[in-house]
Amino acid sequence: LVDKHDYHTFQPLLYQVATAGLNAADVAHPIRGLFHRQRNLHVERAEVVGVDWDARVLHLADERDLPFDQLVVAVGAVATWFGVPGAEQHATPLYTLEDAVRVRNHVLERFESADADHELIDAGEVNFVIVGGGPTGVETAGALAELFSVVFKRDYPTLGVGRARVVLVETRDALLGPFHDSSRRAALDTLRARQVEVRLDETVAEVTADHVRFASGEVLPTRTVIWAAGVTANPLPAVLGLPTTRGGRVEVGPDLRVEGHDDVWAVGDVAAAPGRRGDAALPQLAPVAMQSGAHVARQIGRVLEGKPTQRFRFRDRGTMATIGRRSAVAELPGHIRLRGTLAWFAWLGLHLLYLAGLRNRLSVMLNW
Repeated sequence: LVDKHDYHTFQPLLYQVATAGLNAADVAHPIRGLFHRQRNLHVERAEVVGVDWDARVLHLADERDLPFDQLVVAVGAVATWFGVPGAEQHATPLYTLEDAVRVRNHVLERFESADADHELIDAGEVNFVIVGGGPTGVETAGALAELFSVVFKRDYPTLGVGRARVVLVETRDALLGPFHDSSRRAALDTLRARQVEVRLDETVAEVTADHVRFASGEVLPTRTVIWAAGVTANPLPAVLGLPTTRGGRVEVGPDLRVEGHDDVWAVGDVAAAPGRRGDAALPQLAPVAMQSGAHVARQIGRVLEGKPTQRFRFRDRGTMATIGRRSAVAELPGHIRLRGTLAWFAWLGLHLLYLAGLRNRLSVMLNW
């Protein structure tokens, strides 16, 4: 197992690290600690930079070679900036643990600066812009609003925390695109009730160090832009010369084997896994990644046993998004839609279930 980090990150909770709800260690778990019982697994902390298909070896950044019989590409995705000028330089995504820690420290620094000099408030020191109205953007906006109104209100009593602004920008006419209309409306109403400024049908045209310019021409002063507008496939497959779609995802067959390579597979966000009808690729979501990983493991076992591979069938077990304490929306199989406290408890339980490590689960539960 090759990765440039020696820890596994539970990405669905990164926004809580960014908003000081959890510690970084709560959502990270040593990779080696996950496999103590698998004696035939070796963890290699390294970065892949190339491949020799004829010799079947990967080239690593430290100039070593790593041989393989079967190769599984599971490198995930990276932030996409949609060509917005200044976004990559001045906005921060929420896709890695380093991103989350950077956002948390930056938010705290803005309040410390504003507390030392209240005149900075008018210059946008405590204006926080989140770009993207999907689950990550909605959850981050709700958590920031809660952090300001519950915690910072007491931490900075002379600052007037009510002047801090959380602005959520979505280019479409609704939040939470994959959800039902009723869930979208509930999320929108909840965010606005918590003083989040939600701007629908709005597009960011430029990001600078001290302001955001919208396509409408409005300029909003801010020192903080959190980019939750979407992801694109990791560029490694292109470096390896694997066939990719226009979006950079690896082209795979129904069994998730890479087209033209019988011994190479792709899973998760980096793979264009075909949907049930075999046309549109499945979305880049955690459940797809988890199920595709388990599927490929089984298919490699079948190949070793001389059996034919099977088609990947994704089972949609629902989707959820939390908007803050005792507030969430959840859509489960059978057209079951939950909201409010019940959905929030369902969200808590599901994330505790999938979080790696008993110690992490206990720490997160106590924090919550």
